[in-house]
Amino acid sequence: DDVRNRRLIIERVLSMGDLKDVKVIVQFYGLETIKEEIVEAGYLDNKTLAWVSNFLDIPKSKFQCYIKKQSKQAHWDNY
Repeated sequence: DDVRNRRLIIERVLSMGDLKDVKVIVQFYGLETIKEEIVEAGYLDNKTLAWVSNFLDIPKSKFQCYIKKQSKQAHWDNY
């Protein structure tokens, strides 16, 4: 379902798609919907996060996946 699963679809296209795929989801969902959904994404790799942040002009600190990464402490940081 392209409405119920839009966050997952947007997340996957931005992570694994090419520019042609990005254009398709922008036409289908619109930039505002993409912005609303992508900041709530559970995971984006660092490269995708940097690109999406720049492309949509949203600071990284607004992304849930960035906040989760920053709050997790690696086991070797305890020393």
